Amino acid sequence: MDLCKAFISANIPLNKLQNTEFRQFLQLYTQKDVPTESTLRKFYLDDCYEEMMKNIRQRVFLKKIWISIDETTDAEGRQIANAIIGTLEEDRAGDIFLLNTDALEKTNHSTVCKFFDKSLSILWPDGIKHDDVLLFLSDAAPYMVKCGKSLNALYSKMVHVTCAAHGLHRTAEEVRGQFSTIDKIISNVKKIFKKSPSRVQIFKTHAPNIPLPPEPVITRWGTWLNASIYYCEYYKQICEIVEMLDSEDALSIKIAKKNLVKTCVKSNLVYIKSNFKVLSDSILKLQRKNMPLAESLDILEKVQVQLQMAQGYDGQKVHKKFETVLNKNSGLKILKQISKIIGGESDNMDDLHEDLTTNDLSFYKFAPITSVDVERSFSIYKNLLTDNRRSFKLENIRKHLFSATRVKNNLSNCLNI
Repeated sequence: MDLCKAFISANIPLNKLQNTEFRQFLQLYTQKDVPTESTLRKFYLDDCYEEMMKNIRQRVFLKKIWISIDETTDAEGRQIANAIIGTLEEDRAGDIFLLNTDALEKTNHSTVCKFFDKSLSILWPDGIKHDDVLLFLSDAAPYMVKCGKSLNALYSKMVHVTCAAHGLHRTAEEVRGQFSTIDKIISNVKKIFKKSPSRVQIFKTHAPNIPLPPEPVITRWGTWLNASIYYCEYYKQICEIVEMLDSEDALSIKIAKKNLVKTCVKSNLVYIKSNFKVLSDSILKLQRKNMPLAESLDILEKVQVQLQMAQGYDGQKVHKKFETVLNKNSGLKILKQISKIIGGESDNMDDLHEDLTTNDLSFYKFAPITSVDVERSFSIYKNLLTDNRRSFKLENIRKHLFSATRVKNNLSNCLNI
């Protein structure tokens, strides 16, 4: 079983054991017979999985927990849902584990609710401990919000919070929508240097001490704002380099030249950096591990203060978007109230779930307010399902995922965004 664990933890495909040279190497230096791929998969993979689940159950035994669920579309077009759990401790940040991976027939509140219950039945096969689930984290998709409301009938102590980092990203998208010229510059300058070694060489020759223009991914939190800040810092150099290129070579060059010289560009870049850099900075801060709840909430408070100070129509629009996002996150309001009670700033417990006891509240001291851990879990999933491993059955993917995180038994130490 140790060989199976080692291969899976290192993300080495089991079919590598079919390589004659590799088998001979292992046999020579271990002086033991080396099992075949099929032997490991049939007789040892299940044991690795069960060992991991046993370990998780022991670590979670008699603990209060939080759960986070998200879904993505994999390379095969399947709607894949992951469930992450973490222990809620009174004096420290808890341990985090991948609990379940499964394909959803459809993505709606009904299928997510079923996946939620199915995942917790894996953790507690003798009966789900509904009162031990104190927090549910997800994105703000309407079906997730509806799912949270439906689940409260069974999980009466559970607070449903939509991801605060995702909320900041949605606010950052409002910034992008207000500055179309800057958006065109970012999009087209990125295209100029993508897959063009000759232009990259021109860039490095002319500006050897600055990085290449960033390639923001719309689904990656805060990357568009970071790109705007880049252009604010290196505007002059970018203009000089783009001007050196022939407009007839690519449409992106022509569009970039046209927009870079617009009179509003420099002032817009300064405005974005001065007023909205706090959004991208705070998204990064919220992704830090092991933060107390009060510290996470303080980050949001500082964003709110900074956005209130933004002058002009664009600043007001962005601030309004932020306030709308916060107001829709009813679970976050509850966590703010709990944090004030824990910190001795308030004695008002009127608006809390009536089933929450005074003892329960102490377990929220290190409660997370983002779903970044479940986002991280998809990174391992995508690393497993590479182009040459598309025949992977979902059942085996699940077992490989569990074993891939077994070394530290702590998801937050195993994954990086």
